[in-house]
Amino acid sequence: MDNAVARGVLYFLIAILTPVFLNVVWQYLPRPKSEPPLVFHWLPIIGNAIEYGTDPLNFYRRCRAKHGDIFTFVLLGKHMTVCLGPEGNEFVLNGKISDVNAEDIYGPLTTPVFGSDIIYDCPNAKLMEQKKFVKFGLTQQALEAHVPLIENEVLSYLKSNPKFHGIRGKVNVSAAMAEITIFTAGRALQGAEVRKRLTADFAELYHDLDMGFQPINFLIPWAPLPQNRRRDLAHLKMRSVYMDLISDRRKSAGSKTAGDANEEPDMISNLMNCVYKNGQAVPDKEIANMMITLLMGGQHSSSSASAWIMLRLASQPSIAEELYEEQLRNLGPDTTRALSLSDLSKLPLLSNVVKETLRVHSSIHTLMRKVMRPIVVPRSDYVITPDKVLVSSPIMSHMSSEHFPNPNVWDPHRWDNYDIEDGDDIVDYGYGATSKGTKSPYLPFGAGRHRCIGEKFAYLNLSTIILTIVRNLKLKTLDGTSSVPPTDYTSLFSRPVQSAEILWERRRLDLS
Repeated sequence: MDNAVARGVLYFLIAILTPVFLNVVWQYLPRPKSEPPLVFHWLPIIGNAIEYGTDPLNFYRRCRAKHGDIFTFVLLGKHMTVCLGPEGNEFVLNGKISDVNAEDIYGPLTTPVFGSDIIYDCPNAKLMEQKKFVKFGLTQQALEAHVPLIENEVLSYLKSNPKFHGIRGKVNVSAAMAEITIFTAGRALQGAEVRKRLTADFAELYHDLDMGFQPINFLIPWAPLPQNRRRDLAHLKMRSVYMDLISDRRKSAGSKTAGDANEEPDMISNLMNCVYKNGQAVPDKEIANMMITLLMGGQHSSSSASAWIMLRLASQPSIAEELYEEQLRNLGPDTTRALSLSDLSKLPLLSNVVKETLRVHSSIHTLMRKVMRPIVVPRSDYVITPDKVLVSSPIMSHMSSEHFPNPNVWDPHRWDNYDIEDGDDIVDYGYGATSKGTKSPYLPFGAGRHRCIGEKFAYLNLSTIILTIVRNLKLKTLDGTSSVPPTDYTSLFSRPVQSAEILWERRRLDLS
């Protein structure tokens, strides 16, 4: 019996170790000059998933130090070819549609959350038309209207939320900023009618949808997991909310009088009047799905960025006080005066705080494209074949001393006499003139045809939120030090490790 057990253990070890041995031997075999260097890994299929998933930024740094700007690593059976630096960003993010494809990478992940026939579940030309429709909420006139709406949402939150009752207190900044950013984005981009529905029940649906953005869903998005069942049910319920709103709008459209002309315009009414180039009006289901996308798409990055800004200001109260003094100096002593869009342009330090935080704390560390046909990497012998996934990581340029001295230091004043120019041609991918952006070392909103269309709104939203908070609160860390929490990479969106708490104290008592 003992011999049988021993043989069983031996056979088991052989079965486990043989693939590992063969995998290691394979990596040491000569490779064609056209193949980028392969990052060593012990386990087949799993590859470098553990090290990459734990801390992708340090993983990229280690690989770059050994292999240079171009290398391939194995991630759960997929061969990921990474191209770093501005040239790498240009190669990956500004690739031709015939060469690289984002839809095949992100479609399986985003479609169950956002819905069908939009974003990555439609041809790229249709996506560009949808982006053009959404720009309605991003015009200069719209941005001017957004600022007071955002300010009022923040003030209302500070007045009504129990987390901010009293003269001073402690708050989980990640949770608070997640709520504030969804309220401000909902009110500004989607209108008063949608904002009224952002209640606890709606927030629960949002949470269940959000859980669909788990890393495992890159591989098996349709797996019958509990969170995926909740995701799918939440999408149907949330879509029905928007569909009911649209249906009510259409029923009441014929009964409107001349006095209704002064109604506040919103994204739903805009999309209801949009028509594709082929003459088809945007279907109600697509309008609903686009509204879900608008609510969720920018909320992740804005929520993470605003939380990091709050943490950084708490860790360096002197910067927060500089922000306060800047608005007193440039906007006047009355901190109860309503804010306007023009006010933001008078506050360079505020702009620099947002810019520096987006440099150090980019919410997305990896951008991917599927390779459609063999493509040659400029100024190299490498040919990237269709069995690879191309990877760009703009944060690697953000955190490079080549472009930013002392890159690990959060210093808003580095931007006082220094700005990053795109250095790119202006192009129109189908939704209006924009810079390619790919040659810049600073790309907090991506680049190329998939550059985030909500970039202007994100800057405005973040600036208004932080300005309003600094107007009303003093901030500091729990232990009085300048430390901030580490970054949590377990989600697809980088964010502060939970729970990240800070102390606050009111500047005025009339909001307590």
